[in-house]
Amino acid sequence: MNSRATLPLKAHSDAYYQSLSGKALSAGAPDPLGATIIDGGVNFAIHSRTAREIRLVLFSGPEDTTGESIRLANRTGDTWHVHVHGLGKGQLYGYRAAGEYDPAQGLRFNERKLLLDPYAKALHGEFDNRDNRLLAYDADAEERDMRPDLRDSGGLLPKCVVWEDAFDWQGDKPPAVPREKTVLYEVHVKGFTAHPSAGARNPGSYLGMIEKIPHLKELGVTAVELLPVHARMNEDFLRSKGLTNYWGYNTIGFFAPEAAYAVDSAPGAAIDEFKTMVREFHRAGIEVILDVVYNHTAEGNEGGPTLCFKGLDNPGYYSLCGVEDAPKRYYRNYSGTGNTLNAASPAVQRLVLDSLLYWSKEMRVDGFRFDLATTLGRDADGTFDGHGHLLAAIVAHPELRSLKLIAEPWDIEAYKVGGMPPGWTEWNGKFRDCARKFVKGDPGQLPELAKRIAGSADLFGHNGRFAADSVNFITCHDGFTLHDLVAYNGKHNEANHEDNRDGLNDNDSWNCGAEGETADPDVLELRGRQVRNLLCHLFFSLGTPMLSAGDEFLRTQRGNNNAYAQDNDLAWLDWSYLGKNAEMFRFVKMAIAFRASHGILRRQEFLLGEEDSGDRIPDVTWIAPDGQELDWEDGEQRCLGCMVDGAECDDEAGAQCDYALFIIYNADFNGHEFHLPPLSEDKVWFRIVDTGLPPGEDFKDEVEAQPIEEGSYRASPRTSVVLIGKARK
Repeated sequence: MNSRATLPLKAHSDAYYQSLSGKALSAGAPDPLGATIIDGGVNFAIHSRTAREIRLVLFSGPEDTTGESIRLANRTGDTWHVHVHGLGKGQLYGYRAAGEYDPAQGLRFNERKLLLDPYAKALHGEFDNRDNRLLAYDADAEERDMRPDLRDSGGLLPKCVVWEDAFDWQGDKPPAVPREKTVLYEVHVKGFTAHPSAGARNPGSYLGMIEKIPHLKELGVTAVELLPVHARMNEDFLRSKGLTNYWGYNTIGFFAPEAAYAVDSAPGAAIDEFKTMVREFHRAGIEVILDVVYNHTAEGNEGGPTLCFKGLDNPGYYSLCGVEDAPKRYYRNYSGTGNTLNAASPAVQRLVLDSLLYWSKEMRVDGFRFDLATTLGRDADGTFDGHGHLLAAIVAHPELRSLKLIAEPWDIEAYKVGGMPPGWTEWNGKFRDCARKFVKGDPGQLPELAKRIAGSADLFGHNGRFAADSVNFITCHDGFTLHDLVAYNGKHNEANHEDNRDGLNDNDSWNCGAEGETADPDVLELRGRQVRNLLCHLFFSLGTPMLSAGDEFLRTQRGNNNAYAQDNDLAWLDWSYLGKNAEMFRFVKMAIAFRASHGILRRQEFLLGEEDSGDRIPDVTWIAPDGQELDWEDGEQRCLGCMVDGAECDDEAGAQCDYALFIIYNADFNGHEFHLPPLSEDKVWFRIVDTGLPPGEDFKDEVEAQPIEEGSYRASPRTSVVLIGKARK
């Protein structure tokens, strides 16, 4: 090993010893894991059940590639620890672990490979897989991963940074927005302000996010859901193509914020800049939710690099499988990225819970969106249990259950929308699919559409769950933007250099008559109308709406539906579209405001066609154009009316509301005259929304709305209409 010799330490001793450089050492404590500044030094504690020996490596600075090596002779259970006196904030460090190299049995120790601390709060430096030296195995051997590599990786891995969590929060208080009032805004930290059109002083950074708070406040969203900000590694196959893992779903540090999003390049600076961002969002009343990737790591499968977990305790962290003569050589791959963390392992359970607690308590985030969350409910053999392991442990934790916990309820082998335990909110992929198909004009969608509009009781109406547990969305980071959904029939992913093979082929999209950009005014008018129709589905249905960043002003990725590797202006938000599409921004802003001021659209209880308010009017009534009950069996029917009784909810002061909403969804290529439901004598219908009208006229607030004197209303082809029934002005 390319490291300095060390003096032996006596295990579990409280006595002081010295390293060869004169550092005072003592046994330290097994808790907490990670590097903790305490008692005039730093306590280092790290988990490994299968290692034979672990050494702490202390670096004198960023350019030091050798460091001083200190053997952790103190072990409590599966935790190795030492207290090094005289160290403090900013100290750079890493680990080396010795043990058996036997991939067939799941053991991949190689003491020549520097390892990251799984609990490191900051990383400094870059990953450099020069000559494959981050691989623990000899890549030139006949069986690639069966023989260890003898070269040292000390200068090719980022260094961990000791950090102290002191920060001036300036009286920060979390906004604590009720779930039923939440409007999510999914956004990439860098992509939000990296484009020159953003005009940001600190483009592509945590601090740059702060500069766009006025935009978000005007829009009316209550929470930003940030794509992964945990420290990550860029894959070699992307680097070889000149691309980058832009989205960030290749995590290697579950406690460390990604340093590339910091303005200051000093070690650990990303921590304070992230906290500053959170503080300023809270000051504006906006919550911060993190997209977290606890299902896999950047180490990949048996052919991937050894950076951290593989080299510390491979069978303790990963879900392993294999063949008869190599029972643990290979990795279960429910993530589709090469490996899967073992949610049944106590080490993984503790890692995830500790990470969540750190980000919620020290970094003060307000919730988490869990990527491929079904992996957290898998047993050691891979079987999914919706009430087992981490899924239940997270929502049962007294310090986590009050946060917003959002599951992506699927992985590459399980689709479990509605299958998470009570306490979880879930991305509702069925809402997305149905809304797209209906607005596009596919037949047979009405029964499904009614379920989604009414809160998806068929999916969430059990075990005390509520309509707000359904996160409704039309688009997200993965797939077409809202503009591209109505501008492209097929994906155009050539920029990814995979011959357009990557990304989904079935997007339920429709280009409205021309593929891609066009100057045809009829096509452009129809596209705008279709976008507004989709937005009506999003904001006027029960559930928690989520808007993808830039959709409010029709950003485009030019037909790329898998822009994960595009860290450039293809994926960054081009803010010039805000000026070009100001009327669309106005529409979205008004839709969010209308939703916020009408509690019936935010109610927790599902719309079930029942009457609870005493006015003998059901909470929801489904109506055909002729005013009669819908024929649910008619697969060619493409329009429906939905009357919602506002009296089924209370206003903010607790008084019963006195209004009704009548929403018409017409995806037919023909117009339909709808008989309006009768109201009491003192009420009349007012038009709020009609997407068939020109921009600027398509959405009126209640002060501007004019009464409808006739007993019917014509819904033009492919339009959405919102009427409110209330007392005449």
